Amino acid sequence: MELQLKIKNAEGLHARPAGILAKKASEFQSTIQISVNNQTKSAKSIMALMSLSLKKDQEFKLILDGPDAEQASIAISELVNNEFKS
Repeated sequence: MELQLKIKNAEGLHARPAGILAKKASEFQSTIQISVNNQTKSAKSIMALMSLSLKKDQEFKLILDGPDAEQASIAISELVNNEFKS
């Protein structure tokens, strides 16, 4: 399963939102990856997420595979669209 999402928060995917995203992704059994600019990284790793250097308004692909991919896609989409506010 793949989704196209866009970073909406002004600071981009820096340490705090990367930590929030990695924590949320780790709640699911599925493999969850983020792909941008020919780089694909695990969404469960804060360091991997930060290495992508995603900026405001940058689009990325969320790639999910596993038994709870549907639930994970909903939860992560909401997190990104709400600017990483819980």
